[in-house]
Amino acid sequence: MDTHGSGSRARAAWPRSVDEALAEQERMRGLADLTSPGPAPGNVRLVAGVDVSYARQGDALVAAAVVLDATTLETVEVALVEGTVTFPYVPGLLAFRELPPVMAALEKLTCGPDLLVCDGYGVAHPRRAGLAVQLGVLTGLPCFGVAKTPFVFGHQEVGEERGYGAALTSDDDEVVGRVLRTQPGVKPVFVSVGHAISLDHACAHTLRLAPRYRLPETTRRADHLSRERLRAITL
Repeated sequence: MDTHGSGSRARAAWPRSVDEALAEQERMRGLADLTSPGPAPGNVRLVAGVDVSYARQGDALVAAAVVLDATTLETVEVALVEGTVTFPYVPGLLAFRELPPVMAALEKLTCGPDLLVCDGYGVAHPRRAGLAVQLGVLTGLPCFGVAKTPFVFGHQEVGEERGYGAALTSDDDEVVGRVLRTQPGVKPVFVSVGHAISLDHACAHTLRLAPRYRLPETTRRADHLSRERLRAITL
């Protein structure tokens, strides 16, 4: 898979300090396309999901990239990368722990997805540059994030039925994403755009990718595979 987007970088150039990471976030924010509508669900053939699992003890990790047929949701290809943590845990800078192994996994794919979904944030981030923003810029793919929690943003109540949503907003009422109910009576997810896709299209894709469970199948399968491999190498 070609992952040479407009923000592509040599592997040795990943930020190693908080100051470098903050500067890189600002650079990526400036490169993100936040105006293109991106592909509607009917125009996507292959969709990829990524996730990283971390060992409870030690610094081992496994990143997974999973490509699904967007219509049938059947798995088309899987890539796994074993590695170690290279950036400390810092709130708001989680992307820099995940980007190196995730990009390595994406680079192993032989088929090129039309869309990329990550377990995390896009512009629903204190500096508007979460993992989905940076992954989209680095790969050149339309990309959005589906998170399990709202991080630092607020929202109104969401209806209990599948498909109901509400704006995810900052303290100054900037809309940074949408709270979306993917299954009736189940906790909602938090969708935010990253690069080259609209919020409406991102939410439509999320619902299509989550026909039975709260989280999209892209995230569920990437999470399962990365955990399975991590368990095997840390026994």
